[in-house]
Amino acid sequence: MNDTPGWASPGSAPSDGQDTTVPRPATPADDTGSTSKWSAAQPPAGQWSPPSAPGPATPGPTRGWGGPPPGGGPGWGRPPVAKPGVIPLRPLSVGEILDGAVSTLRAHWRTVLSVSLAVSVVSQIGDILLRRYLLPEPVVLDPNATPSELLSQTTESAQSQLAADIPSLAIMVICTLFTTAILTVVISRSVLGRPVTLADAWQEARPRLPKLLGFTLLLPLMSALVLLVGMLPGLLIGSTAGAALSLLGATAAFVVVIWLMVRFSLTSPALMLERRGIIPSMRRSAKLVSGAWWRTFGILALTLLLSFLLSLVIAIPFAIIGTAVDGDGLTGWPFLIVTGIGAVIASTITYPISAGVTVLLYVDQRIRREALDLELARAAGVPGYGTQQPGRDLSGS
Repeated sequence: MNDTPGWASPGSAPSDGQDTTVPRPATPADDTGSTSKWSAAQPPAGQWSPPSAPGPATPGPTRGWGGPPPGGGPGWGRPPVAKPGVIPLRPLSVGEILDGAVSTLRAHWRTVLSVSLAVSVVSQIGDILLRRYLLPEPVVLDPNATPSELLSQTTESAQSQLAADIPSLAIMVICTLFTTAILTVVISRSVLGRPVTLADAWQEARPRLPKLLGFTLLLPLMSALVLLVGMLPGLLIGSTAGAALSLLGATAAFVVVIWLMVRFSLTSPALMLERRGIIPSMRRSAKLVSGAWWRTFGILALTLLLSFLLSLVIAIPFAIIGTAVDGDGLTGWPFLIVTGIGAVIASTITYPISAGVTVLLYVDQRIRREALDLELARAAGVPGYGTQQPGRDLSGS
């Protein structure tokens, strides 16, 4: 076992040019293919942990690999996969990634909810104070205005909305930073079925916060630069043709930004768990996502959609209540407080799920490319996989 929390030597994977003879793990239930992907270095029969039972595997009745289990049944040639924690140690299906994120929330709810709740409360208090005292009143469009006046009012309204969104976005970035850092440690321990306290997670995550902050700031700056480059030719030309060219350039740049966001989506877990720098972690994410961009994009988009729908379901009742009890419109204290409570509840639930999906995607890609499941099984103490160095866990401590 190496002395990094990355569970396996990060620089020796097929994504880094490793020999493809590394033992391959089993495929998930929803994968199809004619060739078997079971590892050539399987543990002895009868020492596998049932997928439904968390915790280290325990020896069971020995059964030959060539015959069916008692009573027969489909898939009798394959022993069950070890599952010491919230996920089975093999390539994961989409459902297993989502289930693993939710299972982490259930298994470590005290630690997870204490982090996400504290971050959500701080975020909402800051956002409410900004909107109540520091931001200008929203611009009201005049329905009787001339076309030129209406265009001017629309531009002023957009600028006002942008001014309102930037401070809120900055607060969200900082809060997400702390949430991601601590929950990454919690999820990495839950994969092994190990307990973790908030103090342990904070002690482990704290040294990585400056670099994680650097990456968190670098990503939006990089996106803004790409959008500026795409719109610049049209802005220089001006006139109607320039506006059309700017719109076309912004659309193309937006596609590039989405591509970059997915390509670097695994940077945070790589930075936290492998203790790399910002640029090496971004390269690491790019290699892990390479060849699986569409799958990664689909899972992240599905998670974003589910989080949005869940937030919407929670927020709508609070918005209705806030509107009913507030006589001052959408800027009075009753409305801001009631809707803020709804936003806190929604964020407390969605933050851990989003962070969990990202970390488990990282684990899944390493299992697929580097047979990380073998290293995880050794770290978890699953019989038949060997042992890790005494006193050392996933965090290298």
